[in-house]
Amino acid sequence: MDGPIGSRILDYTGPDGAPQAPQVPRSRLLDYAEDAPPARTEADADARPGPKPGVPPYHTPVFVPAHPRYVEAVDAEGRAGRVPFVAYELFAHPTAGTVAFAFTTPARLVAALGEAQPWIAASIGPLAEGMREHGVTVLLDPRVAGGQHNWRPEDLAAYAREVR
Repeated sequence: MDGPIGSRILDYTGPDGAPQAPQVPRSRLLDYAEDAPPARTEADADARPGPKPGVPPYHTPVFVPAHPRYVEAVDAEGRAGRVPFVAYELFAHPTAGTVAFAFTTPARLVAALGEAQPWIAASIGPLAEGMREHGVTVLLDPRVAGGQHNWRPEDLAAYAREVR
């Protein structure tokens, strides 16, 4: 697997540079559920059919290579400040194009990307929706060539100094 590709941080800013939330489309994961009705309530959550074999349930927790970033901004009163957000790390895949990795355990993430790799916990469904919006595929527990870690301990230390 090649090294990481550039972040798509600018996709989350408006024309004036101000942060904006992207519109989230309906998840394609639901397309794989058997006989899924269009709308459900909290009361009938247990009656939902499960996903087809090989497709994890929508709210399955996953561990995703990501790190905090900050955008310099000015609020309505003219005060400068930093707006935090999470930058998911994207990778180039030889056949799938731009991909995001998701791992079912932190141990699998560490085995693939190294101990210094920053990560967040997320749900597979919302992650897949957000990535699909940008034409990115999510790979669950991908195999990664050894020794190609993005983050080393010294990188993490330098990043921590940069954002303080």
